[in-house]
Amino acid sequence: MSNLDQIAKLAGFSKATVSRVLNKSPHVSQETRSKILKIMQELDYVPNRNAISLSKGQTLQIGIITSTINEIVLAFLNSFVEVAGQYEFQTIIYTSGEDKKKELQAFEDLKRKRVDALVIISCVNDTDLLSTYCKYGPIVSWQRMDHTDIRSVAMDQYEGYMLALKHLIQKGYTRIANAFGRPSSINTHSRQRAYAYIMEQHNLPVLQHWNQSSIYNIRDGEQVVRDLLQYRDEFPQAILCSNDYVAVGILCEARRQLLSVPEDLAIVGFDNTELSHTMGITTVQNPIEAQAQNAFYMLSPQLVGRQMELQPLQYSLIERTTT
Repeated sequence: MSNLDQIAKLAGFSKATVSRVLNKSPHVSQETRSKILKIMQELDYVPNRNAISLSKGQTLQIGIITSTINEIVLAFLNSFVEVAGQYEFQTIIYTSGEDKKKELQAFEDLKRKRVDALVIISCVNDTDLLSTYCKYGPIVSWQRMDHTDIRSVAMDQYEGYMLALKHLIQKGYTRIANAFGRPSSINTHSRQRAYAYIMEQHNLPVLQHWNQSSIYNIRDGEQVVRDLLQYRDEFPQAILCSNDYVAVGILCEARRQLLSVPEDLAIVGFDNTELSHTMGITTVQNPIEAQAQNAFYMLSPQLVGRQMELQPLQYSLIERTTT
């Protein structure tokens, strides 16, 4: 006798009713549900996840693709895992290390029905190739994509960067440098457009060595300050950073070089992480957790059978002691 048969016999209900309780069907009375759950507890019954998946026609697993895991990615991951878990979905994290073949394994798993959906945090394969997998299941991206078949939850960072630029100009800073992230990123291109627009609008100087790319972490931020100090006569008054960790590196190295912040160098981060709060860094609030929740909501029609309402998203400037 199977476990379900035993539970059904002890409870005095059919095996189908026991299955409906396991699958949390609303078509079971509370009295019946309570009785069956009590017997399951007494028997120390643990549902077989594979059997539940077969009965629902889903694996109840979502793949998340990222080239690496850092503090900013963790904020997205934690939020997504939490909301997915509320609907009984587990997550599988694929870390590619920017290896194209390794990254494609996640998409092959979607094709082979090992996962029900995919969330892209960052990817390196061509989007035309990745879009061919959309026929196998829903795909949503946190990385801004240039392909209409892959929906993106990402916000346009032009708006957030513009907030930071306007803040610096209102504070009287005119020589503004940039520590950009990945050169090929759509987000980087959006930030560059915002910078070019506002510098031209205010007729402010732009020097080539004020703009650096591929700046990602604290050590990179430290190196940015050392590089800029090679041009002491053309040293900027302020610098905008790709993220808060770069801003921390710039702040620490500026202090080592006996630069006064914000008098000699103003610093603005991006994302509003806990570290920016601890270090007193002016930054742009990026609603990462809400974007992660919206990623699941975008997948909801295929995963839970109904469209969930997306949360409104907006950038804001958090002024602290570095400006």
